[in-house]
Order: sequence, then C-alpha cells, then structure tokens
Amino acid sequence: MAIVVLLGVLALAVGGCVCVVWAERGGPRWVRVVAWLTRGVGELLSSAGKSGSSSRSSSGGDGD
Repeated sequence: MAIVVLLGVLALAVGGCVCVVWAERGGPRWVRVVAWLTRGVGELLSSAGKSGSSSRSSSGGDGD
C-alpha cells in the first residue's frame, strides 16, 4: 500500500514539473494554474525545510 502512495506522490511531482516547463513555453490556462500551485508547494516545503534545519543547528550549540 505504501508503494502505491509513493508512486502517486511521484506521479504528482513529475506531472507538476512537466506543467511548470509547459507553462514557461506558453501552455493553456490550466497548465499555468498547476505550475503556479507546484511552485507554491515547492516554496512552502523549501521554507519549512530551511526553518527546521536552522532551529536544529542553532539549538545544538557548540559547548566549548
């Protein structure tokens, strides 16, 4: 079951990337919407990853 979910997430990610490239080349409106959503989710995940790693590194301390 987990493999099916992972394959679904992979298909969505690949489809989103295809839509981003297609939208850059002037695709239809629905492609531009999907590309906008894909970029937004990517920015959210990127900022969440950065804030999580910075809080872990700053709370670790050097201790010397």
